[in-house]
Amino acid sequence: MALSSTYEKAEPTRAEVDALVGATLIEFGAPWCGHCLAVQPLLEQAFADHSLVHHLKIEDGRGRPLGRSFRVKLWPTLIFMRDGEEVDRLVRPGDLSAIRQAFAKINA
Repeated sequence: MALSSTYEKAEPTRAEVDALVGATLIEFGAPWCGHCLAVQPLLEQAFADHSLVHHLKIEDGRGRPLGRSFRVKLWPTLIFMRDGEEVDRLVRPGDLSAIRQAFAKINA
């Protein structure tokens, strides 16, 4: 678990994501996206206190079914989940406090 630095090789299905148990952060983005690169240091800091949260880093784009099922429009989009249910969502977060608050909602 903990922060993943690479995008998943295979995108999970929505059913697989919905079946996840515990706290999960799904990060939708792209390796060339400047906004995605800029948020990485904030995620590293936030994960320092939440190392047991499962992290799925999903490369998104046109025609990618998982991102469409979550209605992702901008990157990065962070989906905070608990037991397969979306609890919070951050789009292009710019500060650590918002990320920490979202983590607190799933790590209770």
